[in-house]
Formats: sequence, C-alpha cells, structure tokens
Amino acid sequence: MAGAGAAAVGLVYPFLMAHTGDRGLPCPLRTLTGVPCPCCGMTTATVSLMHGGWLATVRTNPVAYLLAALVIGTAPLLVARLAGWMPPPRPWSASAKRRTGQVMAGLAAASELFQLHRYGFL
Repeated sequence: MAGAGAAAVGLVYPFLMAHTGDRGLPCPLRTLTGVPCPCCGMTTATVSLMHGGWLATVRTNPVAYLLAALVIGTAPLLVARLAGWMPPPRPWSASAKRRTGQVMAGLAAASELFQLHRYGFL
C-alpha cells in the first residue's frame, strides 16, 4: 500500500510543485550533515520513473526500480487476499526474518555507497 501511495505521489508531485513554487523536501540527514542517506533522491527517482525518465531514475537512485518491482509484484497478491481468493500469509520463520534483514541491510549499504559516489564522497 505504501508503494502504491508513493507511485500516486510520484505522478502528481511535479504538478503540485509547479503550482506551489516549492522546491521539494530536502533530505534531513544531508541538510544537517552534508552526507547523503541511502534514500537520497528517492522522490526524484520515483517521479522520474512514473514519468518515463528511465535513465534519470538510474542516475538518481536505482533502488526505485526494485521498489517498483515489489509494488507491481505484490499488488496482485494483496488484491487476491483481500478478495478471499488466497489464504492469509503464513508467519515467517526466524531464519527467513534474519535473511530478509541481511538482504535489506546489504541493499541499504549498496545504496549508501552509490549515493556517496554520486555526491563525490568516493
């Protein structure tokens, strides 16, 4: 649901900014410290992705493609579960939770390295 909301915001965000004259929301970590966070550029990447700016998305934050794939892949499952066509999900095992946490930490680290390179720290 959060991903679908992000996609909707990505579609209307440029129109809101054009009419309000706002320059967008700055990254709090980058504003305070000058160091980008792993999510830096995600708004720009989402807007670019929703408007067909494939290359701009890759240059800004390629994790947006992964998040879009997750939203597209899980949306039908969510609808099927809400409609009663599929059973509710089973609880995850401790090892599955641990592996998922490790993968997410790895993605966050890779995204941070990408952002540090993008902003000239590496």
